[in-house]
Amino acid sequence: MKENKQDMTLWMLAWPIFLEMLLQFLLGAVDILMVSDISDDAVAVIGISTQLFNAANILFMAIASGAGILVAQKLGAKRMEDARTIGIMGTMVCMGIGMVLSVLLFFGAGSIAQLLQLPVALQPLGETYISIVGAGMVFMAAMAVLGTIIRNTGNTRGPMYVSIGINIIHVILNYAFIYGAFGFPQWGLAGVALSTAISRLIGTVILFVMFQNSFSKQVSWKDLGVFDKPLFKETLKLSWPLGVGMSSWCFTQLVIFSFTAMLGAKELSARTYLNTLESFCFLIGFSIAMAGQIYIAHYYGSGYYKETYRSAYKVLWVGLGLVMANTLLLVVVGKQALMLFTADLEIIALGVSLLAVNLLLQPAKMLNMAIGSALNAVGDTRFNMIIGLFSMWLVAVGLSYYLGITLGWGLFGIYAAMILDELLRGGLTLLRWRAKRFMKKPVFREEFKTPSEAIS
Repeated sequence: MKENKQDMTLWMLAWPIFLEMLLQFLLGAVDILMVSDISDDAVAVIGISTQLFNAANILFMAIASGAGILVAQKLGAKRMEDARTIGIMGTMVCMGIGMVLSVLLFFGAGSIAQLLQLPVALQPLGETYISIVGAGMVFMAAMAVLGTIIRNTGNTRGPMYVSIGINIIHVILNYAFIYGAFGFPQWGLAGVALSTAISRLIGTVILFVMFQNSFSKQVSWKDLGVFDKPLFKETLKLSWPLGVGMSSWCFTQLVIFSFTAMLGAKELSARTYLNTLESFCFLIGFSIAMAGQIYIAHYYGSGYYKETYRSAYKVLWVGLGLVMANTLLLVVVGKQALMLFTADLEIIALGVSLLAVNLLLQPAKMLNMAIGSALNAVGDTRFNMIIGLFSMWLVAVGLSYYLGITLGWGLFGIYAAMILDELLRGGLTLLRWRAKRFMKKPVFREEFKTPSEAIS
């Protein structure tokens, strides 16, 4: 991190992440709104395909998060060169995996569309969308790892500006390709996919330039081959449980979406629209949790364990208050919001009937985000993985099928299963945090006079 860095308070870290996520949400909602002009079928294809791409992105984010947490810890411990080396290694590994997935998704799009249980009529659309967006997975990987590492150096504003810019570019390109504006042909869903790939390529280039200047010593092209075995093992120790746990979560969501597809195209469209609206509920909570992870990792790396422990609760209570306010707002305006996306009364009725369940779902998610991120920040990633594998597959997936499909409760059954899963994992992570297992060393390091110096 450069010497002229500013003090990192929770607010200073959180607001750029929040603004970035808010604009992503708003532009993403505009994206879905524009695609709905093509057809509700196109929306359904994007909804279930996005779960696939989220699964890939979770893998990238696992590697990125492991590297990012260690970067924050090393910077907190004033080990600048180690932080730089970890950032470089994490970037190269993540982009390598992204390249492999790009090839697999481009050539295997047809088979994947079938595996996702897309209705037969939607499979050609699915194959087109998956092949084009899938070919750009390497850019998704690059943006995930570069943005995460840059944020963990304390620079949360840079990735925010990049994200805002590329999302605006994406919407403009969508407009051009969907409506044939600016002299472009009307390419429909294929154009939307191409717009996604192009905007991510632009974002990758800008973030890489920013990454080169994120440490006290500039990253040059010759540094990209650097490899430090002990640091790589340390990164891997954090990353592999994150990868298993986060990928498992996303794959369970993919399976649950396939259950929704079994209910019918209208249910799938309703779930996709709800997914977009629900993002607003935990948006600021997620931002607080991510900022808290950086904040806590710096404290932990500096040896301030009492501050580390207390900070998690600060993150939790702030996040819960904001999430509940957003959820109540969604319940009030949800019907009008759904009517912006579709005129199908049956889809709107399905969505409205499920809005109130978010009063249970979203706070439970916030508990997982806040305390789960705190556990990750102190390196306790294996615990999150273990309870996640148990709860997500047995409770979320198992009960979703039993309640939603076998008992015929439909979307209500699926939501009930997701709530139970979130509550179980949230309770277990809270018990783990209260055990204070990470407090193994002397509470204060002599190098720092005050806790604030540890994260400045």
